[in-house]
Amino acid sequence: MAEHEELTPVETPEGLKQPGRIQKAPENFLTPTEIESVTQGRRNFLRGSLFAAVAAMTGRHAFAQGSDAVNAASGDPYILQPQTWATTLGKGVATAPYGLPSKYEADVIRRQSPGLTQTTQSSVSFSPLQSMFGIITASGLHFERHHQGWYDIDPTQHRLMVNGSSPEFVKKPKVYTMDDIMRMPFVSRIHFIECGANTGMEWGNVAVPTVQYTHGMLSCSEFTGVPLRLILEDCGANMSKKFVLAEGADGSAMTRTIPMEMVLNDEVLVAYGMNGEMMRPENGYPLRLVVPGVQGVSWVKWLRRIEVGDQPYGTKDEAVHYIDLMPDGQHRQYTSVQECKSVICTPSGGQKLLEKGYYTISGLAWSGRGKVRQVDVSTDGGINWKRAKLETPVQSKALTRFSLPWNWDGKAVILQSRAVDDTGYVQPTYGQLRAVRGTRSIYHNNAIQSWGVAENGDVSNVQVL
Repeated sequence: MAEHEELTPVETPEGLKQPGRIQKAPENFLTPTEIESVTQGRRNFLRGSLFAAVAAMTGRHAFAQGSDAVNAASGDPYILQPQTWATTLGKGVATAPYGLPSKYEADVIRRQSPGLTQTTQSSVSFSPLQSMFGIITASGLHFERHHQGWYDIDPTQHRLMVNGSSPEFVKKPKVYTMDDIMRMPFVSRIHFIECGANTGMEWGNVAVPTVQYTHGMLSCSEFTGVPLRLILEDCGANMSKKFVLAEGADGSAMTRTIPMEMVLNDEVLVAYGMNGEMMRPENGYPLRLVVPGVQGVSWVKWLRRIEVGDQPYGTKDEAVHYIDLMPDGQHRQYTSVQECKSVICTPSGGQKLLEKGYYTISGLAWSGRGKVRQVDVSTDGGINWKRAKLETPVQSKALTRFSLPWNWDGKAVILQSRAVDDTGYVQPTYGQLRAVRGTRSIYHNNAIQSWGVAENGDVSNVQVL
């Protein structure tokens, strides 16, 4: 895309007595009944049934009223008076052998989009990006995408087979047990995983309400496993061949072509661990493929077979799905790398700025081609940009957290973020992306996301070309 222009330096707001306050995105508080009311189909959802359900809840949340009542009182009782938790004994460790979040965080959960067709077996759940910190996604909040439901497979019964079409491809075909795999040398690495359809509804000017639904098919974890290269070498595989096929054990027979170049670079892992524990069942327990920087469908779950070949396999999910319909009618195929992308998570759609003052704009950036080099933030719809701070660590093919101090003066504004990776690639606007890719695609949308802030503080999803 275009060369990167000079940016206005960041200036920290001064003279502010206190930072402004943000009301949480409303769907964080939806009850099961209210969720049901917005699952009547994509059209009703887009007409605003979600917001109607939220409007019915107004006044139910004291947080929305802010702290004015406390400020007006003679003193804060939570400071002046001893509280129960300071005067009694707490619970013992045996009461929670596996740790759980606080009951006060019960609304921070994965959610299915009312605007998408859902079945029990083929489904999507979105991570609550607006409620997360840092770059690591808690295992219980990791997004899910299933093509035929998830399984909790007995690891003693799971097997991984490595083969080729002839001895020319693999000299010693083998079948590995989980014990075999877990005895091999391992590595641990932090990487993001993003579904190729993330932000897909925005292609057609469909403005879903919150960052959980626009970008929530995205997570980042520490994965532990064996480099696929070591397993192939153990089988005597011909590493001069150009491709491998990865096959899952689920009923959808998910199979994907992986370039051998990535295997030789020790990027591809046969993983069993995530965030310091065994992989969760919905994320592929006991074994999945990790293909950093590549769309999530290639991270084959319940991995059961690796085959070495010399050409792309053209499987059903490579010839029909996860391809891009170009303006001239041709399909762009094998476009697996997730290009440089970013999104502001706070403030974002569904949230509300309750007063003028100082805020910290915070969001996430990532690139399937390497490290994020810089992120710029605009508060005027892309006319002017300021350089955001990249919070450490900044790692290759992992999420990067960015932040920027901002003083909201109460006027209507449009917030945007624009990421640049270490290849020099600049995240495009919708106008730039559609000029090349057209408007009939579903997958691989990495355009700049815009959030409109109204004078009353309401934040909503808008599109700027």
